[in-house]
Amino acid sequence: MMNPDAKLRERLLLARPAPGDRPMLADATLLAALEGTRPLTPGELAALHASPVTLRRFRHLALARRRGAWQSSAGMLRAADTGELPSLTTDDGLWTLHFLASGGGWQVVLKLDAAAPPAGGLLREAALLRVTDGAGGIVLQGRLDADGECERRWPFGTAPAEHFQRHGAVFAVTALA
Repeated sequence: MMNPDAKLRERLLLARPAPGDRPMLADATLLAALEGTRPLTPGELAALHASPVTLRRFRHLALARRRGAWQSSAGMLRAADTGELPSLTTDDGLWTLHFLASGGGWQVVLKLDAAAPPAGGLLREAALLRVTDGAGGIVLQGRLDADGECERRWPFGTAPAEHFQRHGAVFAVTALA
């Protein structure tokens, strides 16, 4: 349990305004620091302290980690994934991205595996989710509906298979604060 002075210090640090503030460190960096697998460099520590947005994300990741909540999943195109791309699945099997041709463009649907252990909590929490490509481009962002899906128009000018090939052949699904 935090003492009142520590709570006040935390609240002040997280709430202070910083013009032009934005996330300064990737979730992978913050998670590695939380897990103790890689300490933050002096520059990363300075960036963390200078950015209330990054501090809030770090706090969110720390609290979620303490609760044992799901935070992110990654996936990649397999060697056989060429041409049309009907779906991609994360390595942990929790998420599937479906691609549907729609009026000269594409729709992308993120689907949660309802039988997976964290599914109930994810549906209950209605967390904001983001799907990114290997270059960090946002493929989809939104909340799951009651069926465990989130659907958006494909945001890029190239077809999904070509886009993912050009951007590292990987993707990630991440919970946002």
